[in-house]
Amino acid sequence: MPGGTANGAQPATRDPTTGFHLRSSGQRLLARLFAVADQAQASLCAMWLDLDRFRQVNDSFGFAEADAVIARIAGRIRSVAGDRATLLRMGSDEFALLLPVVETPDAERIAGRLLAVVDQPILLGGILFRPSVSIGLTWRHAADDPLSLLARADRAMGEAKRQGGNRFFVLAAEPPGATSAAWSARRDLEIESVLQASLATGDLELHYQPIIRPDGSIEAVEALMRCTVGGQQVSPLQLVAVAEKTGLIVRLGEWILLQGARCAARLRAQGCPTKIAINISRLQLCSASFLSVLHAALICARLPPDAIELELTESLFVDASPVVQANLRGAHEVGVGLAIDDFGTGYSSLANLKDLPATKLKFDRAFINELPDDRRAFAILSAITRLAGELGMVVVAEGVETAAQLAACEAARVDATQGFLHAKPMCEEELSRWMETRKAR
Repeated sequence: MPGGTANGAQPATRDPTTGFHLRSSGQRLLARLFAVADQAQASLCAMWLDLDRFRQVNDSFGFAEADAVIARIAGRIRSVAGDRATLLRMGSDEFALLLPVVETPDAERIAGRLLAVVDQPILLGGILFRPSVSIGLTWRHAADDPLSLLARADRAMGEAKRQGGNRFFVLAAEPPGATSAAWSARRDLEIESVLQASLATGDLELHYQPIIRPDGSIEAVEALMRCTVGGQQVSPLQLVAVAEKTGLIVRLGEWILLQGARCAARLRAQGCPTKIAINISRLQLCSASFLSVLHAALICARLPPDAIELELTESLFVDASPVVQANLRGAHEVGVGLAIDDFGTGYSSLANLKDLPATKLKFDRAFINELPDDRRAFAILSAITRLAGELGMVVVAEGVETAAQLAACEAARVDATQGFLHAKPMCEEELSRWMETRKAR
């Protein structure tokens, strides 16, 4: 029979691991969606999803475990996409999602929810693994056929991945005749120009998010970069990605250190002393001038070293580079705090904790999102909090957004929590007013 297999059976249209439609049936499905959209004169949104660094899972745990992870992630995608969406498995760790009658704001909200739900940690072979996904968004144009729509969504996903992954990128239209490579290169140049101009004009800004102890006092305040150019905010992730690629990250890091130190000094002067936590990149820590820049920021702000805390990923603490290790020792010896950021995800190792010069351990928000429902996550949080306490480390839980999550963290005896439940990131003026209000209570 036409369209059948050699033994008369119809070819499979569903992927057995995910339940999504197979790529082979995607073109026929898209043709039908195009026809429905035409009849209803409605929009059609396409998303291409590609899991980040998933080859590590295949290489480390084998294909059977990887398929189990894919199945869990597919369930998460389905829970966000809803019944209206058409879901396709395009490859081993790639998926397409077609949504009819969805305009830009709603589609971006869905993409944001997909990022958040995929980001939930999975216990894999005794390791808490945090998956992430790069997402490309686009909409059907009048001249599109099914393949060209999917191809543009794929290019948008490639741009999201090129910017570092774990984000979505919207590609509404491309310049006529532009190749994906040329278009991406042009965008990099535009972002670099924005960053250069911002550093020259001072259009960069730091926002601050408090970290709160169970008794309501402030443990520290994390500095977060913001940049507004021409009335539009530029994504910090985009800026950092380009800054690292162009070498501007060192200059940017110097600016952040100085501004953060000055903010800490001004807060002290108004009777609100607190530590300022500042994120440090690998390129900064690899610089031979890093300690000099750190000391200069403290001197310029007339600030004691313990008023500054550097947040670094675990991989930086275990970096074998002599320069990195010398910078870590130098900062630690003068009394600057060192925090392990984003702990509890990826391939964090408990064995490393005893050898690290860290004074603080920050649990990643993706882990905290599992609370209070995941009893195993709570048990791990409680155990590591006890261990870190015995090693002299302060434990902070990031991304606390609900009273139930806060209660779980406090039950686990976490030292402090950070998240929207307490306060959103705010400019220095807002932070100052917020702290004064708390003093008055």
